[in-house]
Amino acid sequence: MRFHSVLIVFAATLGAAHAESPLSRFTFDEPHMGTRFRIILYAPSEETAHKAASAAFKRIADLDATMSDYRSTSELMQLCAKSGGAPVHVSDELFFVLSKAQETSRISDGAFDVTVGPVVQLWRTARRTKKMPDAEKLTAAKELVGWRNVVLDGKAHTVQLLKVGMLLDLGGIAKGYAADEGLLVLKKEGVTRALVAAGGDIAVSDAPPNAEGWKIAIAPLEEGADKEGPYMVLHNAAVSTSGDAEQYVEIDGKRYSHIVDPKTGLGLVGRMSATVTAPHGVVADSHTKIIAVLGPERGFKILEKEEGVSSRFVRLNDEGKEEVKAMKSFPPLHK
Repeated sequence: MRFHSVLIVFAATLGAAHAESPLSRFTFDEPHMGTRFRIILYAPSEETAHKAASAAFKRIADLDATMSDYRSTSELMQLCAKSGGAPVHVSDELFFVLSKAQETSRISDGAFDVTVGPVVQLWRTARRTKKMPDAEKLTAAKELVGWRNVVLDGKAHTVQLLKVGMLLDLGGIAKGYAADEGLLVLKKEGVTRALVAAGGDIAVSDAPPNAEGWKIAIAPLEEGADKEGPYMVLHNAAVSTSGDAEQYVEIDGKRYSHIVDPKTGLGLVGRMSATVTAPHGVVADSHTKIIAVLGPERGFKILEKEEGVSSRFVRLNDEGKEEVKAMKSFPPLHK
């Protein structure tokens, strides 16, 4: 099953012993956060599997209710409704994600910026109407973008949005965090061999029985190419892929990605795919946007300073062929 630009290929048995396992594999799917979440886990019984998956999906649903920018009742949107006002006390989950977002904005000098919400709203309309955002509206929206206008107070556990009309969009970080949290819930339920996928964001715990890890393939950009592409083998890690393979709009013959450059206010152009591996999904998810926006030359230098984080970048050239660049630390790929 294809999830944006990442394929799940289940368990890898590279060189592993084929001893009998008391665990069976179970797969569950539910829609959350505007995508399809999939949980693959190994458990001793169907009852254990269902109980664990249900608890994980409940946690993910709760996070969706907290961080959605589609629901006016979400905690995120309630915070945005108080933009320009006094600091607002927020939940542990929202404070954590905003803290991670601010740190990612700092190291990338704003290439990743959750305050891009007003601009993203215009591009959502553009994808529906197939028309470029109005220039005046885009200029006004860009005035509200700027990660330094988000003030976090760790002691008081508050968030303050300095400009009236600010709108936060956690679409580039929340799904990775939700995948992490899903794994934590599964572990509390006694399930330690699992995979949680949220579109192009995947987090995995221990390897499946008799396997070295979870086999995860990166779908190629080339039209008509092998849909499974090369794969990596991961355990206790996360991987995310961002690009324009699924969400984009073509306007006047130009293809614009759903990923917006916070500084220009424009959707990225050019066929590309950025994949990041990291210890946690919240990092992998957000850091793909650094690479997508800045490109590999500048983006890799930033990620090199982050422990356990690596990236691979693919761009289609004018002949429709893939040009690949990868950090030396990126996991080995197999075919």
